[in-house]
Amino acid sequence: MKRFFQILFLVLLVAGTIFIIRQQQAMPYQHDSGEVFGTFYKVTYQSDKNLKSEIEAALKGVDYEFSMYNENSTVSKINRGETPELSEMFMEVYNLSQTVNKESEGAFDITVAPLVNAWGFGFKTRQMPDKRQVDSLLAFVGNDKFKVMNEGKKFIPKKRDKRTMLDFSAIAKGYGSDVVARLLRKNDVKNFMVEIGGEVVTSGNSEKRLPWKIGVTKPVDDSLSVDNELQTVLNLTDKALATSGNYRKFYYKDGKKYAHTIDPKTGRPVQHNILSATVITKDCATADAYATAFMVLGMEGTKRVLEKHPELMVYLIYSDDKGKNSVWFSPSLEGKITN
Repeated sequence: MKRFFQILFLVLLVAGTIFIIRQQQAMPYQHDSGEVFGTFYKVTYQSDKNLKSEIEAALKGVDYEFSMYNENSTVSKINRGETPELSEMFMEVYNLSQTVNKESEGAFDITVAPLVNAWGFGFKTRQMPDKRQVDSLLAFVGNDKFKVMNEGKKFIPKKRDKRTMLDFSAIAKGYGSDVVARLLRKNDVKNFMVEIGGEVVTSGNSEKRLPWKIGVTKPVDDSLSVDNELQTVLNLTDKALATSGNYRKFYYKDGKKYAHTIDPKTGRPVQHNILSATVITKDCATADAYATAFMVLGMEGTKRVLEKHPELMVYLIYSDDKGKNSVWFSPSLEGKITN
């Protein structure tokens, strides 16, 4: 009799497993898209319920905190000299930015906004600052120029110089992707891919029952974003990916190229051979911030950071001594590259 019940239990277990698998396979994948943060988002997820309204509400919450184009955002208020009480969301991103700043030798800096604007890559008219102007801006740029004060249970922003401005654009899209991923997980969605302007979070499998295939764009000068030729494709699941590059936002002046990645230490656009940096890790905000930092640090600086942070998987496209595009990637990426 005992053996009978054991066999019956196994039969029911197998039958139940088959039923669950078939039910999951029959569940449709939703496809939502739209505009946010001055770019586009795309979310693919397996669910019998469409969550687009919830997704856009979550993204609106991120925009309300970090958009420099929304005059009512927390960042805009701080940049105007106001002292709003800071939310848990703001503090989460701020604390992460401080961690990456420390771990990247200061290459990631949220106070770089005045320099970004001065070089024509922010929300103000393009200019060409001279050395004197750059030096004057550096006087109120730096991680030590902005602090958060704890007043009782409240967090309040504090600027050492009223001219200091914050810019979270190098982390906000990645964080937005994380926020949507959290929403999907909260709704018990196991298989999904979230993308905001190239910053991606993946979970489970795609509609083809395979890991998600995420392309890395070939870094060809393309300020109009019409050239999307891929350099490689990566197999990803349960990971986040972000790419930073100097092939989308740039301009030429007197025959010289000026790209949007600004070194917060020199106050000038970076001038080295890395064309794009792709970072893969557990969350997209971290990947986004480090991708920007690596564009500032260059090849050797990136390798120094990776010695301390082997959990970061990195794919760099750079210009070699002959001016041709070459690739370097961390050993942890072996087996994830499909071509």
